[in-house]
Amino acid sequence: MNKFTIVMIEDEKNICNFIESALERHDYKVNTAHNGRDGLALINSLCPDVILLDLGLPDLDGIDIIKSVRSWTSIPIIVISARTQEHEKVAALDYGADDYITKPFGTSELLARIRTALRHGRPTVSTVDGSVIPTPYKSDGLVIDFAKRLVTLEGHKIHLTQIEYKLVSLLAIHSGKVLTYDYIISHIWGPYADNNNQILRVNMAHIRRKIEINPAEPNYIFTEIGVGYRMKESEI
Repeated sequence: MNKFTIVMIEDEKNICNFIESALERHDYKVNTAHNGRDGLALINSLCPDVILLDLGLPDLDGIDIIKSVRSWTSIPIIVISARTQEHEKVAALDYGADDYITKPFGTSELLARIRTALRHGRPTVSTVDGSVIPTPYKSDGLVIDFAKRLVTLEGHKIHLTQIEYKLVSLLAIHSGKVLTYDYIISHIWGPYADNNNQILRVNMAHIRRKIEINPAEPNYIFTEIGVGYRMKESEI
């Protein structure tokens, strides 16, 4: 079985060593670069399965690396970011990064994010008319059947408005990944919608009251403060 190849672009040697040893223990093949130019060269030559990218590099802006990579490939990019860089997280996701992980982080979290990135989106099934529908979302008793447009919790139907269903479906199809506020708003209300987050927050509050046991401590939809929302990864 071929190992998954990961290119890591990170200038802090101690973080590089930590990530490299952790991933190699789990049978990933890791190639590291300590600056942007060397990292781009590795990506171009190896075409890895996943890219781990620190935004704060000594020579190139991390956003520019994302733009460069996205100009020719959809290889998953996981950004490694510092806690104070919320605006950079949003920019990175908007320019095509798939996810981000915040320093400091543990091995289990990193491995989970990599597994999500490797899924390349949820599996799909084809219908009789040739259209493609994602397989159902299932997690802790919550089931979203996209073909039937049906949401159930522990077998009981959850009544959602049209907008609420669109929001839950969008997050569920991308489960495990963070979606920025702007991405969600443009996909639900259109590209010319007001980017005021109030309407999104109101709808999310309604959804949480319907599907969460304790909306203040959600089990299914998590807020990434200053960035967006992430839905718990589907079990299938």
